[in-house]
Amino acid sequence: MKIQTVRLVYFSATKTTKAILESIAEGIRVDVIQHIDVTLPDADRHDFPEMESNELLVVGAPVYAGRIPEIAVRRFQTLKSNGNPAVIVVLYGNREYEDALLELSDLATAAGFLPIAGGAFLGEHSFSTESTPLAKGRPDTSDIRCAREFGASISQLLQSVHSLREIRSLKLPGNRPFKAHPSLPKTSPVTEDDRCTACGTCAAACPSGSISINETSSTNPETCILCCACVKVCPVSARTLKDPNIRKIIEWLSVQTVTRKEPEVFLGSTSL
Repeated sequence: MKIQTVRLVYFSATKTTKAILESIAEGIRVDVIQHIDVTLPDADRHDFPEMESNELLVVGAPVYAGRIPEIAVRRFQTLKSNGNPAVIVVLYGNREYEDALLELSDLATAAGFLPIAGGAFLGEHSFSTESTPLAKGRPDTSDIRCAREFGASISQLLQSVHSLREIRSLKLPGNRPFKAHPSLPKTSPVTEDDRCTACGTCAAACPSGSISINETSSTNPETCILCCACVKVCPVSARTLKDPNIRKIIEWLSVQTVTRKEPEVFLGSTSL
């Protein structure tokens, strides 16, 4: 089966999901790679173009406490297909990905795609700091190499069949019904006013449009999703997480994520 175009669709506030999807596409080796980034607020108005029969979807999202972020789910729900193959990818911060991979696969299936492969990769946790590193520097060179190898195996699978009907249903870990979304405190990163230059970099990176810029930056805690993109992109380190309840979660995570985990990949098998 010949694939000429890979369409990368991703929610990637801190760019780790995007990096893994790009590496998978490098391993697949096709003529055309298209990017559709649904991270920023204007993606709420995005209408996905229909896919041609020779296109492969690679869709990716981060894991928030074992689930796909609700904001990402909403933005993926306009995906549509008439049976194109799909690769399902999630990024998690070295704790657990739980139901997220299965949840994203179900979203793709409901949109008309046929999941043929899935992968759970590692990315630096949103809450990672210099003082409390959580999966610091992930994805690293080993993760990127694994993603490229995964892409190559996907390419080999597709080349080995004449039709998607020859690929058996993909089995992915996870449970239905999915675990409940976490009930996090309504809080957000705060601004160190004496450092902030009101450059607007944080507001431009915010997936939920929660940051406004006046003399300094301020955040609406009711709509903040705690992705911490603003913390990671601030050029003067003026954004920090100070909420004591979040600090407790970070300390708990520092214990849960001590042992390095490696990517897990799942590939459909053929009926031949």
